[in-house]
This record gives sequence, C-alpha cells and structure tokens, in this order.
Amino acid sequence: MAINKLPTANSDYERIVVASAVASRFLLLFLIVFWRSLLSPYDTSASLNPACLINPSSSPLPEHPVLFPRIGSAIESSIVWDGVHFVRIAQCGYEYEKSFAFLPLLPFCISFLSRTVLLPLIPIIGHRAVLGLSGYLINNIAFVLAARYLFRLSLIILKDAEAAMRASILFCFNPASIFYSSLYSESLYSLFSLGGLYHLMSGRHSVSALWLALSGCARSNGVLNAGYICFLTMHWAYDALLLKKRVRVLISGAFNCICIFAPFIAFQAYGYYNICSGHIPDEMRPWCKARVPLLYNFVQGHYWGVGFLRYFRFKQLPNFLLASPILSLAFFSIVHYGRSKTKLLFSLGFQATADDRNSAAMLYFPERISRSSIPHPTVASSSGLQGNQNLRRRKKTIGQDPAELPVEDEPSKESGHFSALVLPFILHMVFMAATACFIMHVQVATRFLSASPPLYWFASYITVSPDRFRRWGYIIWAYSVAYILLGSLLFSNFYPFT
Repeated sequence: MAINKLPTANSDYERIVVASAVASRFLLLFLIVFWRSLLSPYDTSASLNPACLINPSSSPLPEHPVLFPRIGSAIESSIVWDGVHFVRIAQCGYEYEKSFAFLPLLPFCISFLSRTVLLPLIPIIGHRAVLGLSGYLINNIAFVLAARYLFRLSLIILKDAEAAMRASILFCFNPASIFYSSLYSESLYSLFSLGGLYHLMSGRHSVSALWLALSGCARSNGVLNAGYICFLTMHWAYDALLLKKRVRVLISGAFNCICIFAPFIAFQAYGYYNICSGHIPDEMRPWCKARVPLLYNFVQGHYWGVGFLRYFRFKQLPNFLLASPILSLAFFSIVHYGRSKTKLLFSLGFQATADDRNSAAMLYFPERISRSSIPHPTVASSSGLQGNQNLRRRKKTIGQDPAELPVEDEPSKESGHFSALVLPFILHMVFMAATACFIMHVQVATRFLSASPPLYWFASYITVSPDRFRRWGYIIWAYSVAYILLGSLLFSNFYPFT
C-alpha cells in the first residue's frame, strides 16, 4: 500500500523550487554583467533616447545631471532588442504603428513602478535607467513566482512531488532563460499563464479566467489559453447532456473565453482609434479598410515578415537549426504521449478508458462518478476496492488546495506524464509548436514554447527513465546550459540570438 507523504514535504519541495528560481536569476544577471564587461556590444545605439513624439516632457521629473551617470549609462546600454520598444512605450506611449506589436502589460507595469516605488531613483541614475531597472525587477520577480506556480500545477497533474520539483527546476534553467531576466514579456506571460492554469485545475474558474486574460495582455498568444477553457467546457457540456442536465456550463465557459479575448480585442480597438479614426479613406492605412481590421496581424506581417511558410527560405536554415532542439523536444513529447494514449489523443478525450476517466474525473467529469469505477455488488475485486478508495479520497479533499494535498510515494500508471490530465496541455503545445514552425520566425520557438508545461514534464520523466533513455536527460541539461551561456553572451551584447 502506498504511504502518503505529509503536506509539509510538498512545502519543502516548493522551497527548493523557489530557491532554484532565485539562484538561476542571480546566475543570469551575473552572466549578463560578466559578458558585457568582457566584450564590446555589436550595436552601441541602445542608449540613444530621442524626445517623445507625443509628449516630449513625459518624464515625471525634469532631467538634470544625475548623481551616478555611469550606473545609469550601464543600465541604459543593457536595454536591447525588444526591450527598446517596451521601455519606449512605457516612457512615451504608442507612438508608431509597429509599436502595437508589443502588448501593454509590461510597459504599463514598468511605467507604474518607475512612477511610484522607484521614483526617488530618477535624480540618481536618470529616468530611462529607472525604466530599465523597473523592467528587470518586474521580470525577475515574476519568473520566481511563475516557477512556484509551475510546481503547484505540476503537483496537481503529475501527482508526484519529486517529478513536479524536477520539472520546475528544469524550467528554472530553461534554454530561454536570458529572456526571463531581460526586458521581455516572457516572465509576465508565464506567471499569469501558469498561475491561471493552476487556478483552473484547482476549480477556481473565475479567478483562472482573470489570470489567463492578463496573460493575453502580456503576449498575443495568451488568447490561446482560452483553448483550455473551451476543452473543459466541451467535456463538461457533454457530460451534462448525458445526465440530461441543463448545460449552464456552456454559458459560463463562453463568458470566461470572452474575458480572455477581451483585453486583446480592446487593444486592437485602441490601435484602430489612434491610427484610423478621423482620417479620410484615401489616407488610411491598408489594414484600416479591412472588413476585420486587425492591427496586430498587419504589423507582424508588414514589419517583421510573419506569415504562413514565409520563413521557409534556404538562408533561414541556421535559424531552423537554432530552433531544432526545442521543436524536437516538443515533437518527441507529443509522440511519446500519443503512443501511450493514442485513442485518448485523437478522440480529444471522448474515448477515454475507465482508468483515464477515474484518474481525471475531477477535471473531465465533475458532475458524475464513472459507473465503471464502482464494483459490481456480487464481484468485489481489488481494483474495485481501490477505485472506491480513490473516490472517497477525492470526496474528502474537495475544497482543499490541490497543491497542499498529500501525494503518493508510488504514483499509479495513470498519473505522471501519461495522465489523462495532460491531454489539454499536449493539444495546446501541438498548436503552439505548429505556429512556431510554420508561421513565426522559427528561432523564436525557443522562448515561444518555453512556458509549455509538457516540455518539462516529459524532460522530468526522461531524467529518471531507464539507462537507454537517461542519456537524453543529460543531453537536455547540456542543451539548457549551452543556450544559457550562449544566450547571455550574444543577447546581452546586442548580437542575434532568437
């Protein structure tokens, strides 16, 4: 019989994850400072900061000679690549059409922090340096919280605290780590995405919708998180129909999906109002005249060349090679799950086995108990008794935080990476990987997929697999370390990375 661990053991694992997340951020910041002090940047224009077009006096305090200009200059020169756009938006607002490729959550947080808590630092290091410092603080703190939420989510899905810890530590040192400690939106997106999924799997659907909506304020792919709610709503509605109950869940699911899409739609409306409103038709931008004027899609295609198969050129082969490790890991995790759960995967969960239904009853079938889990009155089998024990355990733990519940020393064969609970995450990653490979700049796949939990669950499974698979665990760690070193070297010195 499995022996339950105490909830305090889960807390110990969680503290290890948080400590690893903090240590990884200090490591990345050290590498950034080290490489920048050792090498000269490829592009030295990062510190240029022309006056705002909309409001030239947007600084909260008049610019005077600062007390420590060298510190301010060092922070400003570290603002590179997309960080230039985020800081510019935080300081000046959306001045240019192409600025609308960057969603407003990170610039808003940077602006708010620089005008409140860090306001006294402006006379010391300068306004733009304070904006950059605000972004660094926000993203590194958000990353630590994201790692904590990944652990709690993994604990619910995998039902194995050690596997959840391994997966979360792999996330702490993931190949895209440089972006989580830089002025990019990955940290905020991961925080609200993983936090929203944790709340969703904990049964707090309204809270989950709010968190997932905020993930859509950080990155455009946050709207894809509505797919999780659609998936669950589809199963809940099907289950309610079988029980001949009112399908109220459809209304709730539709409302939550609308909440997730609302921030992105509002942002598009804001862009239309700023750029298209008040202009005569001949002077309007092409996208303004479209039947569905989507500014984001136009900007991505017009300024960055994003589109279906538009990146499939021979000259882009090095970028495909750069993205091949993360795409390969995603591919093999999907294939490995599909081979184990073929019918479940291709039926979108509707042709689940009795064991799958029982192990994921709280997720797929919250309104009923599977008849197959209840032993026949005249046949008392050990599996039936075990099923009854599992059902009693689920009833007993209703209302508790799933991350605080005891976990088993020996997870069942229906738990872990092969659990039916993993299915919606696999489906989400299939869509994300296909988008990264066929539509986006493929090298962005490293950070685009870096917040996908199944990658770390699969990698966690590999690291403790038999010897013939374990070498791949070493390869995954070597890949992460190599990309952390390479990314911190190239990215921080304004060389192309991903």
